[in-house]
Order: sequence, then structure tokens, then C-alpha cells
Amino acid sequence: MSEGALSGFKVLDLTHYVAGPYCTRLLAGYGAEVIKIERPGTGDGARQLGPFVGNDPHSEKSLLFLYLNTGKKSITLNLKAPAGKEIFKRLVEEADIVVENYEPRVIPSLGLGYDALAEINPKLVMTSISNFGQTGPYRDYKASEIVEYALSGLMKMTGDPYREPLKMGLDVAQFTGGQAAVAPTLAALYAAQSTHKGRYVDISIMDSCVGITEWQVALYQAINHITPRMGNSNQKGHPWGIFPCKDGWVVIATMGSSFQYVAELVGADELKDPKFLGHGARIGLRDEIDLHLMPWLSDIDKEYWIKNVFEYLNKKRGTAAGWVRNVEDLAHCPQLKSQHFYQTIGHPFHGKGVYPGGPVLMGETPWKNGRAPLLGEDNQEIFGSRLGLAKEELAVLKREGAI
Repeated sequence: MSEGALSGFKVLDLTHYVAGPYCTRLLAGYGAEVIKIERPGTGDGARQLGPFVGNDPHSEKSLLFLYLNTGKKSITLNLKAPAGKEIFKRLVEEADIVVENYEPRVIPSLGLGYDALAEINPKLVMTSISNFGQTGPYRDYKASEIVEYALSGLMKMTGDPYREPLKMGLDVAQFTGGQAAVAPTLAALYAAQSTHKGRYVDISIMDSCVGITEWQVALYQAINHITPRMGNSNQKGHPWGIFPCKDGWVVIATMGSSFQYVAELVGADELKDPKFLGHGARIGLRDEIDLHLMPWLSDIDKEYWIKNVFEYLNKKRGTAAGWVRNVEDLAHCPQLKSQHFYQTIGHPFHGKGVYPGGPVLMGETPWKNGRAPLLGEDNQEIFGSRLGLAKEELAVLKREGAI
């Protein structure tokens, strides 16, 4: 296998739970050596979160941890202990990137803020991921997934217009913040390599989510327009949205004259009337269209849709179609399989498992997807082989709680 695009770069990973580990997971996947620094004894808090492999609440079997930390190494280090702090500083000397996602007050209180680390390594890039960023009136406020989603404005735009606002499923804000951190971190790394001067990157999870809504924010700034919730409908035309079939839900999105292909499938002569060709006109004719569309859909199942309708509509210009998948459907998706998205990885505590790969394809520099590390698995290599600490010294440091 070819080396990864970030092969040769070293990342010190001071992250935990979701947003930070997702950022460093991506860096590891691109080929960087990511050394995850965990608290002695307990490690990343995600190790204690279920669900667990085999429903066994073991720190090496958390599925969340196993997924977010693929391809990394693990060392245990107590950054509150003077000896632990000094070891970390030695690691910083050879690092290219440090990523952390503690509350803004934590890292500076340890004497490990960017200015202090830049004195050790002037080329260092440091990325801090936090709920609201390192400055501003919200800086030290607590937050959670649903709070960040609401404060970003995304919740106000999600859901049916006649119901309460909704949060999208899963940890959208956390993953958005982690992914948003990757590009500026790599841009800072590029600048550091060119100028021999490091950079500090401040990532706000809330700001990252607001970035998704920036077009709607621009509309408000320009014409005082507040985007309403529209559910699954759209002002681009009809049928547009999610519709029930015999055994599930299908998706249709038609624009312009592409409606004629839907009309052909439905087989209703009434839908071939020229009045339906203008997508703007169809907005006001939704009920009349659905009068013919819904009975047709109720007679077909997802298998028929997939084999006879999905491919047909998607080959017609201006029409898109799909169906609502669950995770079982995704596991068997031919498109994902053709891209080798899923990879089988072995682990000493639960054998082989199937994991999602990288979110992008990079040609000659394939995604690296090694297993998640055991807690402190790489202590001997990092502390002993690299830093030259003898076994006796390591034993003392362990007794003192530094590692």
C-alpha cells in the first residue's frame, strides 16, 4: 500500500469523546502518526460509553471509541503531574500538530497553551476544538449536542413547519466540528512548513454549525428574510420529498419538465396536461398531483422501486430519486462497496469487525484504517524507544502516577 498523504507528520492527540477524536481520526486516516494521550487508568471517557461489543461494558469494547480512534497509537500520561508534563513537552519537540478539545480554561491552566508550546517548537500547529471557541461571552459555557444544534440556528430550520423544531439524528454538531477542524489544521500545517512558523487554530463547534446555515444568514442580512422550516417539501417543484410506498419510503425530486417522466411511470393521462410542466405551477397543484401519485406508490414495494424506478428516473435529466435507507441497507450498498468504503479490522479483544473507511478517495494515497489502540498500548515504544527512558524510570513514573 502507498503511504498516506500525511505520512511522516506527527500528531499529539489530547482529545476525548467525539469532536476532537473525529478530527484526529481523519488525520490518522490520511496517514499521519497520531499519538493519543490518555489519562492513566481510565483513558478517554468514550471508552466507558456504550454500546459495547457483545454487550460487555469493557473499556476496550466501546463501539464509539473503537470507531473514532482507528489508526491511532495510545500512551497514558498525567498532564497534572510535573513529570508527565515534562514528558509531554519532550514529545512536542518532535510533533507537527497538537489537537485538543478541553474547555478553554484547561490547557492554559496546565501551562501548556500555544504560546508555551511554541517556545519549545516554533513550527508547531495547535488546534483547539471547543463548544464556543476560545473567546467571547460564551467561551466557558457548558454545552451538549442538542444545545449547540439549537444555538447554531440549524434546529429552527429542521422539521415540519407546523410542529416544533427538531434536532437531526446522531451527533451532527460534534462530527461537524471535528470535520471542520481538519481543513484549517492542514492549511496551518502547510503554512508552517513553508514559513517555519507555527499557527494556532481555534475551532468553535457552534460556529462550525452556523457555517452550514451561512446562505440563510446571508439572506437575512441582505433582504431580512428568515428561512422557515419546510419539512421535506421544497419550492423547486413537486413531487419533491418523501412519499410512502407499500413497505417503506421513497424519495422523488423533480425540476422543470422532468415531471413528464414521473407522469409516464404513474400512467395517469391527467398528469400529462401541459399545466403541470412548469415547476412553479406544480407548487399550487400538489394535491391534484398526489391524487394520482399516492395510489400508484401504494401498489409498489421498495424492491420494485429499486429495480424499475430508481435507475430510470436518475438517468433522466433533471430528476433525482432514491429511497429512505436504514443502516442495514447501507451495509449492503453497492455504491459504497464499489468504493471499498467498508474495511475489516481485527482487534485483540473482539476479533474482526467491519468499520467505515474514509469520507474521501485520494487516488495514490489510500485511506489508512488500522484498529483502535488499547489503553497505553504504545507506552514502551514512545517512552522507551523514542524518548530513551529506561524500564526502571518508567516503573518509577508509573508508581508516581505520571504515566
